[in-house]
Amino acid sequence: MRMKSEDRWHCTNSACGCEILVESGASQLGKNPKCSCGAAMKKHYVSPVLTYLDFLKVEELPTVAAGKE
Repeated sequence: MRMKSEDRWHCTNSACGCEILVESGASQLGKNPKCSCGAAMKKHYVSPVLTYLDFLKVEELPTVAAGKE
């Protein structure tokens, strides 16, 4: 996986708990970085934001009082 500037990576070894902040990107593809303890590191998961469906949001409709006609 490509490392980009400002990415946060954490160690998969729960006993280690090491975390790094990338200051300068790297162009090595296909391999995750290794921690000093020897375990692989992973990026923190960020859930995707689905903004293209915003047009489906319906504003709150006015409520009609029961019994009034």
